[in-house]
Amino acid sequence: MARVKFGKVTRARRKRWIKRAKGYYGTKKANYKKAHEQVVRSMHYAFVGRKLRKRDFRKLWIVRINAAVRPLGLSYSKFMNGVKLAGIDINRKMLSELAIHEPKQFELIVEASKKALSAKK
Repeated sequence: MARVKFGKVTRARRKRWIKRAKGYYGTKKANYKKAHEQVVRSMHYAFVGRKLRKRDFRKLWIVRINAAVRPLGLSYSKFMNGVKLAGIDINRKMLSELAIHEPKQFELIVEASKKALSAKK
């Protein structure tokens, strides 16, 4: 009986890695070893990128809130402290959305924050 060096299980496993490498440039999509290396690296980049995206969005929300609060006479840090003291439980994403789409409602929150800060003193 002949020796099997490339059985169907091995072929299926390799085809899965090649399939994941679809769209890559050159050898990285055709050669199993190169495709495997690139897919593993790509999966790592994707994992790290998902964490970085959260960080980037939080930074964006903070910048937007700060830009909306400055003309109303507060800094970002004082505003957030006032929001916490006022007992308003709203996250930064929603605050930034309010600042963009509902400026009147945002001003009410700013006023509540100012009151809480002045009551603290």
